[in-house]
Amino acid sequence: MSHTVLVVEDEPNIVLSLQFILRQAGFTVRVARDGDQALRAIDDYVPNLVILDIMLPKQDGFAVCEAIRANAACRNVKIIMLSAKSREADKERALALGADEFVTKPFSTRALGKMVKDIVTIKKPVHQAK
Repeated sequence: MSHTVLVVEDEPNIVLSLQFILRQAGFTVRVARDGDQALRAIDDYVPNLVILDIMLPKQDGFAVCEAIRANAACRNVKIIMLSAKSREADKERALALGADEFVTKPFSTRALGKMVKDIVTIKKPVHQAK
């Protein structure tokens, strides 16, 4: 059974890179371009993991993360937050809201692909954020 990853990102080049590396690793990949679209996508089909940018149109990643964690149907969903912000306060906020990992942009798509595989297969945070 293929695991499903929802990529929530508004930057087309990042989306393409993540789709490529995740599909190569055997994941089913879905994409949402803003926070509202992400929550609608999760209502339609709960993914195994969400890769969630912080700076998004409509609702930011923090609000989306909080909504995912408040949804009982998503209790097993893993969340990796992505951000161009590297402040420790942003990382602490993301983790406090329920993110499993925090990755700073720019990042290695291969390293992120490995992180996704580790999180989904071992079912616990790996805390290897860059």
